[in-house]
Amino acid sequence: MNPASTLRFLALAWLSRPAHERRLYRSVRKAGVRSIVELGVGDARRAKRLLAVAQRYAPQSRLSYTGIDLFEARTADSPGLSLKEAHRELTRAGAQLRLMPGDPFSALARCANALTNTDLLIISADVDAAALERAWFYVPRMLHDRSQVFLETRDEKSDRRRYRRLTLPEIAELANREPQRRAA
Repeated sequence: MNPASTLRFLALAWLSRPAHERRLYRSVRKAGVRSIVELGVGDARRAKRLLAVAQRYAPQSRLSYTGIDLFEARTADSPGLSLKEAHRELTRAGAQLRLMPGDPFSALARCANALTNTDLLIISADVDAAALERAWFYVPRMLHDRSQVFLETRDEKSDRRRYRRLTLPEIAELANREPQRRAA
């Protein structure tokens, strides 16, 4: 995949759909992102765009992309790619690619120590909330002082989505929170 041209970047950063993702593209440009971890790959369109922008604004760096998703274990009402399809789509991006099947908790339990120095962590609104709550424990070890973490939220009434940038203290608080336990 070729890096995004200046015109392509401007289109992504100011005109692309869905509109809430524009913030991500501008952030990748500003921070010179080299390492991206995405919880909830979906159709991989966002990942391909993010990698194209990252290649444009950090051209000498080797890009790394890790996608964590349920892939084939996804429910029928949740659209997305299979592991094989995602691999085929994202291999063309030219980044060091790692796709991890599973929910955020089980996948990060296996690979969080290998994801240190993550520049950008994106958490989709489609990931399982209970698994994400338990996965926060692993997130701080992946980050450095300039890491950016974006949590996608969804308004239940309008199905409108937006990204909220989490600060490192917020992430530390989430990581130290005791997970909710169900009564027996």
